[in-house]
Amino acid sequence: MSRRVNKTEQEWKLELTPEQFTVARKKGTEREYTGAYWNNHEKGTYRCICCGNDLFSSETKFESGTGWPSFYAPIAQGRVKEETDSSLFMSRTEILCSVCDAHLGHVFDDGPKPTGLRYCINSASLKFSKSE
Repeated sequence: MSRRVNKTEQEWKLELTPEQFTVARKKGTEREYTGAYWNNHEKGTYRCICCGNDLFSSETKFESGTGWPSFYAPIAQGRVKEETDSSLFMSRTEILCSVCDAHLGHVFDDGPKPTGLRYCINSASLKFSKSE
């Protein structure tokens, strides 16, 4: 993807709720079972709350039992990017929006087939668009 979104911290603060800003721009994490989408079963597309980039489809969403929306694959290659997260005295793979670098969550290797991956994503980093 060639499109990039770069804004100042102040611009993000004006556009996002305090929770969205903390999670998406400051790498926070919402509490499990509190987000808007962990139990969403509607068909549609999950987009980045910051820039609208299509990230995940309801077709790859599954019940992980973790309390966060979980997907086994992004909607398309290049929509998310990975970075090493060494916070909290452990090493994990952080997932970011490839367009605006919003923190989305983390990916783990305990997901279902066909990928075996679990993209554990914060609802606060997402905006859901229902299919028509």
